[in-house]
Amino acid sequence: MTHLLFDPITLGAIDLPSRIVMAPLTRSRAAAGNVPSPLAVDYYRQRASAGLIITEGTQISQQGQGYAWTPGIHTQAQIAGWAKIAEAVHQEGGRIVMQLWHVGRVSHGVFQPGSGRPVAPTAMPVPAKAFIPGPDGKGTFADVPEPRELTIAEIQMIIADYAQAARNALAAGLDGVELHSANGYLLDQFLNSASNWRTDRYGGSPENRARLLLEVIDALCDAIGSARVGVRLAPMGKAFGMDEADPETLFHYVASALDKRNLAYLHLVEPAVKGREIAADADPRAEALMRDIRACFSGPIILAGGYTRRNAEQALADRRGDLIAFGRPFLANPDLPARLLADAPLNEPDPTTFYGGGAHGYTDYPTLGEVATCKTVA
Repeated sequence: MTHLLFDPITLGAIDLPSRIVMAPLTRSRAAAGNVPSPLAVDYYRQRASAGLIITEGTQISQQGQGYAWTPGIHTQAQIAGWAKIAEAVHQEGGRIVMQLWHVGRVSHGVFQPGSGRPVAPTAMPVPAKAFIPGPDGKGTFADVPEPRELTIAEIQMIIADYAQAARNALAAGLDGVELHSANGYLLDQFLNSASNWRTDRYGGSPENRARLLLEVIDALCDAIGSARVGVRLAPMGKAFGMDEADPETLFHYVASALDKRNLAYLHLVEPAVKGREIAADADPRAEALMRDIRACFSGPIILAGGYTRRNAEQALADRRGDLIAFGRPFLANPDLPARLLADAPLNEPDPTTFYGGGAHGYTDYPTLGEVATCKTVA
């Protein structure tokens, strides 16, 4: 078997030892004040052998939060918490960038300033539930209330929040940032014709709907330099009511516009979900769209979508992408690169521990060496 996953690559200002990326994974384990906990330091340190770690989505402001116990990057305590994580990852020889997150309409009053309504490009019902703290101290799901439409002035404030969050991430010692513009959250909501019915300069044409994304990207590049900025998109994604009417035109324009900005990378969530194993109900336009984005964007592309070792190697060999992001495999396998190199069996993740809780299902999965030791003792 080839070992393309283990070839080095440079993303802007960041040199990577391999093309194995730890995908952003929400774990809902932040401490009081949405500060990363000491357990999070261990969690990320354990996974520092990834070529690149992309952190869990990290809200840029109180308004940007939509899930219980997710970390932020907008207070000094949060910056200090992330600094401990960055230091731990770097001590192990790793690289780590922060995914900057604003959930937009996928939120709840318990998270919003003054218990207000979530914000969105357009006020309309949202087909989603929010994960909020329950009365028993555990998380529970609640209906998302109808959001209110953002004003132009508020949009400018959000752009400023993104820029400050990027500065805060670098102040904490992280190597860069990834802008979350996928999976039905705020920037995806502005991109998508199903959720953006505005009639001002942020709505209507694909160019107008992409305006906020590009303005945020430009603000991030001004704040920390384009060589430390990546962006995540979900072409043809369906999360939380997304259903773009003309994805070919929209994402051709977006990819071409991003290409002009000399970003570190573009991170794509596969429309087919399962890598190159196209799902039975996959949109037949998906493959052509992915090829077009690849042609429009000349920088490195990270692919995410249920990849295995074998189809990840094939995707790299076919130059479909340049790096592969692994999500669930990294949850249960802190030493995933070593397991992939050895073609070793993987631990199975426990879904009941994905969101919320303590060390169990978070920092207690065994490495290959620990498994071998246990077998020897037995």
